[in-house]
Amino acid sequence: MATDTQTSTSRASGASAVRRLLLDNGALTALIVLVIAMSALSGDFLTTDNLLNIGVQAAVTAILAFGVTFVIVSAGIDLSVGSVAALSATVLAWTATSQGVPVWIAVILAIATGIACGLVNGVLISYGKLPPFIATLAMLSVGRGLSLVISQGSPIPFPDSISHLGDTLGGWLPVPVLVMVVMGLITAVILGRTYIGRSMYAIGGNEEAARLSGLRVKKQKLAIYALSGLFAAAAGIVLASRLSSAQPQAAQGYELDAIAAVVIGGASLAGGTGKASGTLIGALILAVLRNGLNLLSVSAFWQQVVIGVVIALAVLLDTVRRKAGATPVAAGAGTPGGRGKQAATYVIAAVVAAAVVGAMSFLHTGSSSSTTQKVGLSLSTLNNPFFVQIKAGAQQEAKKLGADLTVTDAQNDASQQANQLQNFTSSGVGSIIVNPVDSDAAGPAVRSANKADIPVVGVDRGVNKADTAALVASDNVEGGKLGAEALAEKLGGKGKIVILQGLAGTSASRERGAGFAEGLKAYPGIKVVARQPADFDRTKGLDVMTNLLQAHPDIQGVFAENDEMALGAIKALGSKAGKSVSVIGFDGTPDGLKAVQAGTLYASVAQQPKELGRIAVENALKAAEGKKVEETVKVPVKVVTKENVAGFGG
Repeated sequence: MATDTQTSTSRASGASAVRRLLLDNGALTALIVLVIAMSALSGDFLTTDNLLNIGVQAAVTAILAFGVTFVIVSAGIDLSVGSVAALSATVLAWTATSQGVPVWIAVILAIATGIACGLVNGVLISYGKLPPFIATLAMLSVGRGLSLVISQGSPIPFPDSISHLGDTLGGWLPVPVLVMVVMGLITAVILGRTYIGRSMYAIGGNEEAARLSGLRVKKQKLAIYALSGLFAAAAGIVLASRLSSAQPQAAQGYELDAIAAVVIGGASLAGGTGKASGTLIGALILAVLRNGLNLLSVSAFWQQVVIGVVIALAVLLDTVRRKAGATPVAAGAGTPGGRGKQAATYVIAAVVAAAVVGAMSFLHTGSSSSTTQKVGLSLSTLNNPFFVQIKAGAQQEAKKLGADLTVTDAQNDASQQANQLQNFTSSGVGSIIVNPVDSDAAGPAVRSANKADIPVVGVDRGVNKADTAALVASDNVEGGKLGAEALAEKLGGKGKIVILQGLAGTSASRERGAGFAEGLKAYPGIKVVARQPADFDRTKGLDVMTNLLQAHPDIQGVFAENDEMALGAIKALGSKAGKSVSVIGFDGTPDGLKAVQAGTLYASVAQQPKELGRIAVENALKAAEGKKVEETVKVPVKVVTKENVAGFGG
């Protein structure tokens, strides 16, 4: 009986130990499960190139998250890191190129910019008594605005000496991964071995108790937010080096990814817990999810749903862990034996993962014998009817020709598009079609495809500093000129107009605006009284047009750089649209053409997006088969008015 009791107790103790191990290492367990699942589902996941891609794609988020870890451990929040990253990179590129400052000084200025932004956050929170959410939300807006002001809304080429941060060592080891590891080690040392690190845990655990015990809480918070700004600056430099340019709109939404990585890694938003290794694991989980879902051709919209569910589960696991009395993940809080036990856990986990993954690799041996031609299509956004039509045309042609087409949505994020292009390259597609968010930023990823001998076809926009087999596009500059001529002739060569600009920093907005300005030179009687960005968005077009009408109620014309903004402007103009005010859009979308037919939209510069998608797929398949294709394939641009809209096929 005693033996049975002892055996039962041992089993219960063993089960409890396993349960405690899983609770204490929930993020690590989740990462291992994800890697195993993706390995089983996709034969392209386990390639060396793809695993290195995951490291590169996790690097910027991880570096940002390391800085945010300091803040969250101390029970704060920092929503500004994405904007601070973009601002720091812009300062570096602007000072080194436009101002002729030596690169090493420009780097110092960029880092100082990040630290300064962090200090401002710290001052507002510590001495201004602003809630961290409000103070850093304000800095998010200020940082992004300054980045746009300095760059004038256009990407700035990055100095070559710094761009090497986006390259590889020895032709295979990505520098961003090395930077991520170094920043992770620095984070671990600060949290576990320094006075400021111990102060973070004390403040996060109980700020009032920390103050009463002699900690200078206000000064400590200054240092904490300054560290967050420093890490954001480093992340911005790494991101810009990957894209070979400082993008004023870069890293939008990255603050949410950084916070998610910290929380998934086991830190609590209530403060007092968190560690560098957990944050790194959280960033890797996000990168593995995005990479694997890309390889599995899962929609970018569903990817956001999946990531949201993972974040919710991570917080739920944190709650369960606390209720179960699991060991809190506070770095430096344990004994040397405890740290050795944790290290042993990581080693065992790595061995188990390697063994299972190695076994999974046999599932895909020889499974890539399909003769179906694979094509990857990366669109700048699917939150716009024009690009949805490109997708539709491409899918129709791929189905007709028997090709396997995978479509991804970059969501107007040049960095995300670079990741998608790298995923296509590592998965061994036969050809790639890219509609660049920015022509310069797409260059490095397309050059990687060039090295892999994968033909690339540009659609709607070209790629700079890289080889493309063909460019299928209508001429945005020529379209802008045609729009100017049509509007000027409608107004009789004189009148006041406003311009609704697209998303700052995008080549489409720059080219259409430049063409329109060029076309207006022939009509000196036309006066542009205002130019305002509405980000290619219908709702923003409505709001911006409403505001402009308050200042300029006597305008006679509107040029919008896409139909979505034009439709928003029509809504704001009400009964004036098509009568006292003539509006011209761009793209020839279905809704735009309906408005033209109704007479509220005077004209749309139509690009025939379905035809763009169809011809792009046709040329991509020809290039993959080694057939000759034309370097530039022009799809005619046409001004569609009420008189000819019925005969326009789109």
